Amino acid sequence: MKIAVTGANSSVGQNLLNSLKSNEEVSVIAGVRSERAAKSLPDSPRIEAKLISYQDVDKLSEDLNGADCVLHLAGILIENKGSSYQEANVDATAAVLDAAKRNNASHFVFISVVGADANSTNAYFRSKGQAEELVKRSGLSASIIRTPILLGPNTAGASSIAAAASQPKAKLLGGGTYLMRPLDIDDLNLAIMDCFNKSKAGAALYELVGPDAISYSNLIQKMAGLLGNEIEIASIPIWVAKLGAAIGSRLRGGGFSPTVIDVITIDEKVDENADKTLGLSLTPLDKTLQKILNHEQT
Repeated sequence: MKIAVTGANSSVGQNLLNSLKSNEEVSVIAGVRSERAAKSLPDSPRIEAKLISYQDVDKLSEDLNGADCVLHLAGILIENKGSSYQEANVDATAAVLDAAKRNNASHFVFISVVGADANSTNAYFRSKGQAEELVKRSGLSASIIRTPILLGPNTAGASSIAAAASQPKAKLLGGGTYLMRPLDIDDLNLAIMDCFNKSKAGAALYELVGPDAISYSNLIQKMAGLLGNEIEIASIPIWVAKLGAAIGSRLRGGGFSPTVIDVITIDEKVDENADKTLGLSLTPLDKTLQKILNHEQT
């Protein structure tokens, strides 16, 4: 099987490629945006880096040519002057779908987020929901996987948790009372490959979260306990954070914004977890945190 991966240098992409580099039955077209990103990819004769552009669908189609399946990871949570939600989350998805259709890809996997909704008042969730609608209407055999915060070595979530847990006092938005369902990134890898291996007609939507619900403050305290650190949790009022973010993002033309704060502090809830449907035995949160700790200490 040959798969094409966009956003291959992301933490999810890197983790997936590392898990596949010794798999002789899989080869990968790893789509990245720069030479620097290409150099960060795992070294394997079965991984071919391609510098791709979402603005040039003809070239994108050529770059993804030969892929049996396509995994679209690329997207942004934080806007900047050079990239908006519309461009990075919606337009880029449309371009990759177009390229996949031109190449007669047998299956398309789109990684979305818990909370995605094309009618959401939150611009990020709305853009991800709009991208999902494009996938559903594409006519391709497709899987949409909505994920919560992803944890594992080298993930952004793990770095934030480890940094906060190592301090004597952690200042959290709203005291960190919002609920999370952290998913081990290795479990997401298995889900992606299950979708590729069991592709069927139409677009299927899966909400995949971890087995343990926990508040962010308790997650920080749990990690601090593993580090042997006594920690005090302090609260940053969300309205204060939003005011500062609104001013800062307006002055900078992007960056940490009230939209991002709303995404971070939403309770991660799903009606039905897709773990059994995707053939997964989910990794317990304690085991995931231990993997992160072992990586931090090496």
